[in-house]
Amino acid sequence: MASAPRTRDPWLDNAKMGLVTLVVVGHLLALLPADGPGGRVYDFVYLWHMPAFVFLSGYLSRGFRYTPSRLWQLVTTLLVPYVIFEGALAWFRINVGHEHLYDLWTDPHFPLWYLLAMVAWRLATPILRPLRGGVLVAVGISIAGGLLLAGEWTRWLDAPRIVGFLPFFVLGLKTTPEALEWLRGRFAALLGIATFAALWVAAGSLDEWASRDYLYQRPSELLDDPTSTAVLTRLLVLLAGVAGALAWLSVVPRIGGWFTQMGSASLVIYLFHGFVVKELEYLGFVEWAHDRPWLGLLAAVGVGVGVALALAAPPVRRVLERVVDPFDVAHRRVREAVQLTGVVHEQERETADAGLVGAGR
Repeated sequence: MASAPRTRDPWLDNAKMGLVTLVVVGHLLALLPADGPGGRVYDFVYLWHMPAFVFLSGYLSRGFRYTPSRLWQLVTTLLVPYVIFEGALAWFRINVGHEHLYDLWTDPHFPLWYLLAMVAWRLATPILRPLRGGVLVAVGISIAGGLLLAGEWTRWLDAPRIVGFLPFFVLGLKTTPEALEWLRGRFAALLGIATFAALWVAAGSLDEWASRDYLYQRPSELLDDPTSTAVLTRLLVLLAGVAGALAWLSVVPRIGGWFTQMGSASLVIYLFHGFVVKELEYLGFVEWAHDRPWLGLLAAVGVGVGVALALAAPPVRRVLERVVDPFDVAHRRVREAVQLTGVVHEQERETADAGLVGAGR
């Protein structure tokens, strides 16, 4: 008996779609004045939304193995899109925004570092997942990376972020479906709401106990803090990220719907929204929002959500997926052609057999 096809979990699809929408919103919030209301919302979102995104990526990468098909998948779904969209976004910035760029493909654009990080993290998955104390090892690597990575070369492939966010990915690798079940309860949801309230308060005083540079996992040489303070602050930021990631999963709806169906379009949204962000910047959104802090905040959130939903809409997504994963499109076309050829041959054979039967009569 054939096994039943695996069904997608609407809970995880809701979580993914919500997080990638926050990625778009967060990049628009970055265009707002840091000392305005948008600045506090930005700090609140960045305390936990990327940690939650990385955690979920780790959880969904638990089955990665060193097999030819999985390694080839890294090339087609991550490295090829990185090369394509790094070049496309650079072309857009040079020809539309008239910017001057350097170190193309070695210093990733603001959304695209994550693709390289996913390659590195997945390659480390078969080593780190069975490792006892893997989360503590990852925390040690993250802290050591912040202290030891120094010099101009650290911009190469955004290495500090890859190392800095590693603990969230490994925590996702180590998490089992049974462990996540606890987050589906009502008590967990109430605890998640309380956690978000605490993170909101912490975001309001971020400059007093950390800074935005810590949220980006910047090397310690770029910070003004002593080593002991930098280590402690990094640990606090890691803890805040874990708390926010779990809080997010605890409050995400478990039921399916139109929003859920867009969850599988997260890569399309992630890769294409950068063009919209840059275009708004070229159109003067930064200057417009500077004089209208509250209206700018509403616009950033509204446009961010709208862009994410538009990119994930089925008609748009079907077209854009051809650029995001051209190998998969080509594979599907070849498979359809092979299937069609088989159908044609079968029909020709049936026609020939029918002719022979008629002749025999």
